[in-house]
Amino acid sequence: MNDSYREWLRSLLAVEMGVREAEQIIESAVVRRGWPAIRPLGSRDVVAVLQDVYTIFRNNMGDARADRWLEGATTALASFAESTPSPALPSTGTIAPAPGPVRWGRRAHDLPLLLARAHAEIAARSLEGIRANPDLKNLERAAEWDVQATQAEVRRWETEELLSNLRAEHARIEVADQVRSARAQGEVLRLTVEEVGSEARAGHKVGPRLAHNKLMLSQTAAFLDAFSPLVDETVAEDDPQSSIVSLEASRFALAVPMHPNVLRARHQLNYAEWQAGDASDPRVQGARAALVQAEGEAAAQMEHTLGAARVHQTAFQQMAQRYRDAKLGEEQLRRSGADALTLSRHAFDAEQARLAARVQAHRLTEALRLLSALTGDSD
Repeated sequence: MNDSYREWLRSLLAVEMGVREAEQIIESAVVRRGWPAIRPLGSRDVVAVLQDVYTIFRNNMGDARADRWLEGATTALASFAESTPSPALPSTGTIAPAPGPVRWGRRAHDLPLLLARAHAEIAARSLEGIRANPDLKNLERAAEWDVQATQAEVRRWETEELLSNLRAEHARIEVADQVRSARAQGEVLRLTVEEVGSEARAGHKVGPRLAHNKLMLSQTAAFLDAFSPLVDETVAEDDPQSSIVSLEASRFALAVPMHPNVLRARHQLNYAEWQAGDASDPRVQGARAALVQAEGEAAAQMEHTLGAARVHQTAFQQMAQRYRDAKLGEEQLRRSGADALTLSRHAFDAEQARLAARVQAHRLTEALRLLSALTGDSD
């Protein structure tokens, strides 16, 4: 079977390290991940090897040069992927019979993934049937794009399922953080009520201020009474963390050619070319226009997701710094003998910054997972 992606990768790496070392890097990646030695590489496999080489280059060349190399390599791979489908492996034995009817009564959000997997299985069977029939040989390329498109659709819905679980976990931690923050706020309000109450007893006209703080304290207590029993606060014990990553668009260039809608449009174009046999045929022109539209929409989605990731990453850095500053200020006040109310206010400010940083870190993680589902950069 043709191994176009391995040959492309070998040529790319040979420019930097020579043919022999390039082949060694590829073989090492295959062995380390347990891939079958004779299996042709696909686009997602190449992404994994590029990450291996990127790690080596960072150690040998420094981050800046390694980053530039990875960005260029990813862009080049995206261009190659536009013209070359990832290899569809042949199945053994006879073509399998059609799948049985789906048992209904499943949860609604399970059905898109179930449908996508069925489409992928049917596309693979169809490709095998085409390969077995010499009269359909010219349709094989279109069928390979069909297989790749259906596999990408499966990954899309698997990612949706992963993100659903991830968001639920993030929500659990964020609620626990809110409980922590409410405890800190409650302490501020309790001490404030004591202080303002002392002023009232001394004859100062602070009735409205005292009533307002008592009301806020009762509301905070009600929140804690409702949510404290429902959450495990230990899940929020660790400070929020997020890896600072390069969010240059070129690093995620594969998100466009690997988008399920783009792969589907490319399959339709190849199928129209097989049917018409003439590039000027209206069916081919229409399919080409649909491909251009799908690529534009995928690029817009990538830029939107990247834009959101950039916003979340910047906000996380700001909130994390605010949290560190607040904790440092609290410690300095504690050493200087500050009163309890001042300390509690600084502790509450730190908890608010901590919660805000956590939320931004979580949203950044979710945005990057969406991109990773398309680019395969999640090895």
